[in-house]
Amino acid sequence: MNDYYADAKRLFEYTQTIRRDLHRHPELGFHETRTSTIIARELRGLGLEVATGIAETGVVALLNGGKPGSTILVRADIDALPITEQNEVEFRSQNDGVMHACGHDGHIAMALTIARILSEHREELAGIVKFVFQPAEELLSGAKRMIEEGVLENPKPKYALAMHLWNEAPVGWVGVSAGPITAGADSFRVRIKGKGGHGGLPHQSKDPILAAAQVIVALQSIVSRDIDAQETAVISVTTVRGGETFNVIPSEVELLGTIRTYKPSIRSIIIERFKQISECISASMGCSADVEINYLTPSVINDPDLAAQVQKKAHEIFPTGTVDTEFRIMASEDMAYMMEKVPGCYFYIGSNNPKKGLDAAHHDPHFNFDEEALPHGIALMSALIVELLRDQ
Repeated sequence: MNDYYADAKRLFEYTQTIRRDLHRHPELGFHETRTSTIIARELRGLGLEVATGIAETGVVALLNGGKPGSTILVRADIDALPITEQNEVEFRSQNDGVMHACGHDGHIAMALTIARILSEHREELAGIVKFVFQPAEELLSGAKRMIEEGVLENPKPKYALAMHLWNEAPVGWVGVSAGPITAGADSFRVRIKGKGGHGGLPHQSKDPILAAAQVIVALQSIVSRDIDAQETAVISVTTVRGGETFNVIPSEVELLGTIRTYKPSIRSIIIERFKQISECISASMGCSADVEINYLTPSVINDPDLAAQVQKKAHEIFPTGTVDTEFRIMASEDMAYMMEKVPGCYFYIGSNNPKKGLDAAHHDPHFNFDEEALPHGIALMSALIVELLRDQ
């Protein structure tokens, strides 16, 4: 471990204090007013050029190095989730029904600490570090809004970097692969319309619940029978709405859910078959189906050269740690929109510790991570930024 890890450990109290304060006061996407105020205050205190109000509550800060060079964008997401926290910790959420259940409080704290470390060495930096604190990642819409409002201009970054705490792996683990690392996402809504009637006289109805059940089962055949077994995709029906009481067949059922894919070609196959199955099965049962599919975000695609540099740097800084070069998940990330326009790398930092009971999944009301992961992420990102600016 090198001096960046020593710096991160030296500033651990600061990082932890920021993280826990943000955890106590979580805010939902595009409503992160207190969060962005704290971020801006900390960055201005370092003498950075700070702009606020981008995409409602986003913050952008420029750290100008002492030497000329290119610009590297470092992004941290800042929003929380509509979840009621069930952890019994002294920094438990004070906002009813809102919780940092994905680690974004840690992401903010790490980014602010990185800004502090690099500010201490700004005369040695050859270029500009552009810190982007993005709202509404959980809504998969904040990044696009920030791009529309000019976050990738003035100055235009050469590279874009981001990291995410990962509570399915232990502290000391790093997950970074070339190519796709998160999936592209679509949401869907299927309205199956039939003819309602008496629950005891089903022959007089066209039952949309029975049709919906057949559709739900058949949709799973797309991944198992229409997609090459060497490819990856997910179709999840997550909401079923229909009916009000025990003895009435409703006239309509609504299905909601998500589609996740890495490749546009696989997405096209799924969407075509999804519509065919929904419409044809419904029709065969005397019902109709109205299918609506909304594109949310593409897959995050890591630049191969940058991914290799992150892998190399992780091995150097944490020689006894684990670097997973094949890691990828079917969750989605709207950082993908920034990395469509700027070569980048998105990587994961292990954050769980079962011995401390810190291994609940992301988006779980018991989610909490081992704060010992924070110096690991800070050290890796700091070293990576300095090296990329130096080697430009």
